[in-house]
Amino acid sequence: MISAILASMVSILLGYDTGVMSGAAIFIKDDLKINDTQIEILVGIINVCSLLGSAVAGRISDWIGRRYTIVFASVIFFAGALLMGLAPDFAWLMVGRIVAGVGVGFALMIAPVYTAEIAPAIARGFLTSFPEVFINTGVLLGYISNFSFAGLPVHLSWRLMLGVGGIPSLLLAFGILIMPESPRWLVLQGQLGKARQVLIKTCDSKEEAELRLAEIKTAVGIPENCVDDVVTVPKRNRGEGVWKELLLRPTPSVRRVLIAAVGLFFFQQASGIDAVVLYSPRIFQKAGIKKKNDLLGATVAVGFSKTIFILVATFLLDRIGRRPLLLTSVGGMIVSLVGLASSLMVVDHSEKQLMWAIVLCVVMTLLFVASFSIGFGPIAWVYGSEIFPVRLRAQGVSIGVAVNRVTSGVIGMTFLSLYKAITIEGTFFMFAGITGVAWTFFYMFLPETQGKTLEEMDGLFSTSTFKWKSSMKKDNDIAENQN
Repeated sequence: MISAILASMVSILLGYDTGVMSGAAIFIKDDLKINDTQIEILVGIINVCSLLGSAVAGRISDWIGRRYTIVFASVIFFAGALLMGLAPDFAWLMVGRIVAGVGVGFALMIAPVYTAEIAPAIARGFLTSFPEVFINTGVLLGYISNFSFAGLPVHLSWRLMLGVGGIPSLLLAFGILIMPESPRWLVLQGQLGKARQVLIKTCDSKEEAELRLAEIKTAVGIPENCVDDVVTVPKRNRGEGVWKELLLRPTPSVRRVLIAAVGLFFFQQASGIDAVVLYSPRIFQKAGIKKKNDLLGATVAVGFSKTIFILVATFLLDRIGRRPLLLTSVGGMIVSLVGLASSLMVVDHSEKQLMWAIVLCVVMTLLFVASFSIGFGPIAWVYGSEIFPVRLRAQGVSIGVAVNRVTSGVIGMTFLSLYKAITIEGTFFMFAGITGVAWTFFYMFLPETQGKTLEEMDGLFSTSTFKWKSSMKKDNDIAENQN
């Protein structure tokens, strides 16, 4: 569990950078005299640049290991935070955001992969949701940083807000070195003896460790009766031909896994969550809140709501399952988005300030982020990292992360222009419609994975889209009869 927590903490880097920029942008705009288009680029560029990080992180993690890839991500982000904190002008600030974005791409891809590979099946949902927990914790810390440094001179406040983000990344780089390597990566390298040692440490018993090792060997293509500490692994399982197997010649089950993961990661951002996280002060300003301290205070409330409900979600994932929690979460998001859009429409068309409408805007925003955090937020990372076969997992998750970051980047870089073009209420009605499509997709295409080992996922997706529903019902009936 300690290893999973440490690995997941690297996700705090993205959360902090996302949260802190929502408030820092107010002071950057005043200090550097930049316009809304430049703000959009500044806010969204980190997600676009994280594509580079996520694109190469899968290959690098297969080469140097999951653990050292996390260290690499922390070091890159530290360099980016340092550049942003010391930036004398907009150009250097952009350079810092680009560097930090590459580090974010690495972190987003590797944290859930490592955690999924080291966690036992019974607690995998709980442990693999930790990256999202720390993203939310980082968002909250970013909001608190905004509020704390807001009273300083403008030229100093935003630089401190951005620069202090480098401190946790440096601490993480050292802390992660005490973690064991992923046992599944060790098996992929033919290091069965080392993998066995890690599994013995992370499992409840030696028998469970041997059982998990046997399952991993079978998935990788190593004979189960092989007991050597070091073996030669078939080339196709060492990373060669992975992209061809994923994209050019996928089996039916791999194709279904890829569609499920890409859809999940796309809709997570297309729901508009980053628009709310990145532009909360703007949304509350449009709702009628004018003072900077009130704007930042309401934004801190958003951070608390996200963080509290993600903690609740970690305890529910392995108890009630991924699918019911996801569908309930997305349903709540649809309701809150419609409520937020309706209240903003009332404010926008009213000639006088309506306190009830302002309060409703804030409440619907808090409900939206709470609904997201209790299901959709963590499940995208849990589900997306556990359904790929072990030989395809690193690259498969990197594709999902790339889609996630592109979508987030598009939302971040167009939100201000979009709400000026179709009104802010029209923008949130649009997000509600997209989220409705997402609910339908999840209902039709995503089977339950609760309690399944990573090696069983291929069989779960080997049936047709609709057959798994009857299979899942059969499993539930058997479980009920046993009880």
